[in-house]
Amino acid sequence: MTVHPTANVEPGVVIGPNTAIWDNVHIRHSTRIGADCIIGEKSYIAYGVEIGDLVKINAFVYVCTAVTIERGVMISAGVVFTNDRCPRATNPQLDRLRSSDPDEKTLKTLVREGATIGAQATIGPGLTIGRFAMVGMGSVVTRDVPDFCIVAGNPARPVGFACTCGRTLVRLTTAEGRRELRCHTCLAEYVLEGTKVTEAALI
Repeated sequence: MTVHPTANVEPGVVIGPNTAIWDNVHIRHSTRIGADCIIGEKSYIAYGVEIGDLVKINAFVYVCTAVTIERGVMISAGVVFTNDRCPRATNPQLDRLRSSDPDEKTLKTLVREGATIGAQATIGPGLTIGRFAMVGMGSVVTRDVPDFCIVAGNPARPVGFACTCGRTLVRLTTAEGRRELRCHTCLAEYVLEGTKVTEAALI
């Protein structure tokens, strides 16, 4: 494990072996980070966040409370997670600040294994980003993203499907009915049915 001397890792954080925490990172208490991860400079990870093994988080990423990131996820620079659809700084009387502790308005977000979130994307609260999905840079995600799906735009919309290796399998405009797909790069095989992609070996 490597922790840069300028990083602020609060008591109660669990960090797995061979994980690197770079300069000016702030990790709040009760967070768990797996093995062989990289947390890029100036990123902030709130308390109670769960991060699996082999996760790469680039610079300037904001991960709020109630986010779970599974194994092998890539989160590019400047990504922002959110966890409240109706945020306010104060109570309705405007006489005191609202607590930052989780409450009934705090919504959980799950990033499934192998997914990639592009630079400067914003992830709305209470969502699931599917296995090996790919979120385009600058996207604003307001709905769940299916497994292997590529989404882009504001709001983010499906534009195609990606292989586990990251290459585009098919553009959505050409996806009709049931089709067998093969990655031109790694030769992995899939089946597309409507808007759902499944690994051929699992069918």
